[in-house]
Amino acid sequence: MNPRAVDSAAGDSAPEGRRIVFWRHGRTEWNARGLFQGQEDIALDDLGRQQAAQAAHELKHLAPSLIVSSDLERARDTAAALSVATGVSVGTDARFRETYAGKWQGLAFADIGERFPEDQQAWHEGDPHVAAGGGESRSDVGGRMKAGTLDAVDQLAPGQTLVVVSHGGAIRAGVAALMGIPADLWGSLAGVANCHWSVLEELNPSSSAVPLRWQLTEHNVGLASMPSSPLEG
Repeated sequence: MNPRAVDSAAGDSAPEGRRIVFWRHGRTEWNARGLFQGQEDIALDDLGRQQAAQAAHELKHLAPSLIVSSDLERARDTAAALSVATGVSVGTDARFRETYAGKWQGLAFADIGERFPEDQQAWHEGDPHVAAGGGESRSDVGGRMKAGTLDAVDQLAPGQTLVVVSHGGAIRAGVAALMGIPADLWGSLAGVANCHWSVLEELNPSSSAVPLRWQLTEHNVGLASMPSSPLEG
């Protein structure tokens, strides 16, 4: 993490910024098969549970004060591993669910490309306004992710850390929305692999006169032993 600034003239530490860790759930059978999960409630597979336990061992060193999870099982069970490691209880918020992908849910990514080539191409390129399978767009997801995250951040004291346990597409949209990245540039932000995480740190903790701003200090970070998988779901 970035060192905290010190006011050398006064000899006092500046107020510490709050931190958000977005953590994607572990692998599921549908991830392994390359299926678009969306909001289908799919459980972790054996590897996914192992990934969650391993990643939780690393993330506990960030000393989270608050853990909030998507209410889908794969995210809740991932969050539970961090709760065991830290003793911090887990809250749930449906706003942290994955994209509702309508007709795409349960389809292989290759099949989506064959059946919905134009929409799939626009989605792949990061167009935030394309509704996945007639469901939600990335801008829809980014809006609810941002609102849910800021509600949780309001519960933090200076210097504390929030862990949001969510999904690959939702995390990507949430990070972009919180950072104020222009919608036409969202596609430049890479996705997040299973049980990897991204970190945002507060840029202006000492000032209440300017809007809350965030800096992306880590993105798609994880253990080398974790295999990659499709970055949605």
